[in-house]
Amino acid sequence: QVQLVESGGGLVQAGGSLRLSCAASGTFFSINTMGWYRQVPGKQRELVATIRTGGSPNYADDVKGRFTISRDNTKKTVYLQMNSLTPEDTAVYYCNLRTLGLDYWGQGTQVTVSS
Repeated sequence: QVQLVESGGGLVQAGGSLRLSCAASGTFFSINTMGWYRQVPGKQRELVATIRTGGSPNYADDVKGRFTISRDNTKKTVYLQMNSLTPEDTAVYYCNLRTLGLDYWGQGTQVTVSS
């Protein structure tokens, strides 16, 4: 059973920063893609950033240059450093682990950016 637990969300003023963490537990293939997606009410969940084992990060256009994704394979943890936040970044952020054709999701963490 794979579980993903996110932390680090919260309320921040525009221009501020937050760091999200997602720790994975359970047994899964070491070659995988971990990432972050976000969703606002009434809209589809959208990709924020992903990073594959031993690979380069992939970012959505609207977060490039502001967000940085990284991973620590020994800790089975993925991070998302978010800088220069804007109210448009307000959403529930979900951690994702994709491996061997399967997707696993965390419960989500709320990020709210006030203007």
